[in-house]
Amino acid sequence: MSFLEPIGTPTPRIRRVLVTGGAGFIGSAVCRLLVAKRYHVVCVDKLTYAGNLASLHGMLDKPNFRFVAADIGDAAHLHRLMRDERIDGVMHLAAETHVDRSIDSPAAFVETNVLGTVRLLDATLEHWRGLPEARRRDFRFHHISTDEVFGDLPFDSGVFTEETPYAPSSPYSASKAASDHFVRAWHETYGLPVVLSNCSNNYGPHHFPEKLIPLVILNALEGRELPVYGKGANVRDWLHVDDHAEALERVLTRGKAGETYLIGGRQERTNLQVVEAICDLLDARVGQRRHRDLIRFVADRPGHDRRYAIDPSKIEAELGWEPRETFETGLAKTVDWYLANRDWWEPIRSGAYRGERLGVL
Repeated sequence: MSFLEPIGTPTPRIRRVLVTGGAGFIGSAVCRLLVAKRYHVVCVDKLTYAGNLASLHGMLDKPNFRFVAADIGDAAHLHRLMRDERIDGVMHLAAETHVDRSIDSPAAFVETNVLGTVRLLDATLEHWRGLPEARRRDFRFHHISTDEVFGDLPFDSGVFTEETPYAPSSPYSASKAASDHFVRAWHETYGLPVVLSNCSNNYGPHHFPEKLIPLVILNALEGRELPVYGKGANVRDWLHVDDHAEALERVLTRGKAGETYLIGGRQERTNLQVVEAICDLLDARVGQRRHRDLIRFVADRPGHDRRYAIDPSKIEAELGWEPRETFETGLAKTVDWYLANRDWWEPIRSGAYRGERLGVL
């Protein structure tokens, strides 16, 4: 009997899930959710700079969780792992994600996001073909992508939908767009049952400190400047990572093979509004200074998209998902988490990452 709550149509019998990039920000949130819901979870992560075993705290000794240090580019290893663990669902989150890093080192993004995805698809296809017919029918390969593949929008109109043409602006978004196309090709050419999702900007606990929200929180706590690109007018739709994890489980277990689902929070804010909101929360919690005084505007980066905004009507209507957090409630919880979890972020801030060009948006 399924332990999933029924919501309309019967769900595939997915119980044993391989999560790539599971020690990362979104991946660890997905692992926490699936473990709590009694899936058997195999977490695969290469443990590059953004992968952190500390983000899996509390799960490593769970009987329904296994961590494997592995590269998604090692197709033979991944195929053996899927076979031995009797995997019936793959959630592919492993990716290089930071736009600034993609501008400096685009080849790394091609290697991981494009070639790594193709090799993982090959391993998954071989595994899927060896399954009994009923398990082949229920199997899903869920590819998690980004709204950045669509390029940008005018400040005052338009939203991304599942029909929006691709127009990536950075090496990062181009690499994710390419991986999306390869996933669809494996469905059309080989029949692999895939589902895809493209999300808006995530935030929440365990977010690597090069990204806007954790960078601002931690810089402000340390009394350092808060760098904001341009005038801070660029707009993003914000989605709490735990809401995203819930949506991803819905897509995996209820999504129709071959379909794409856009996941957004309907919470658009300018980058300057985000930074100012964090400053105000810290003023109320730690006092000591007026944190807005730390804001500094810096030269904009190349190809900086103006605005992202997602229409999540399809996943809301077809899969019954909607976010629980508003930006205000989610941001307050996020600030509180960083204040309470210095043991997670201090080793990152004090180590090899200090001095890099991190996450000004």
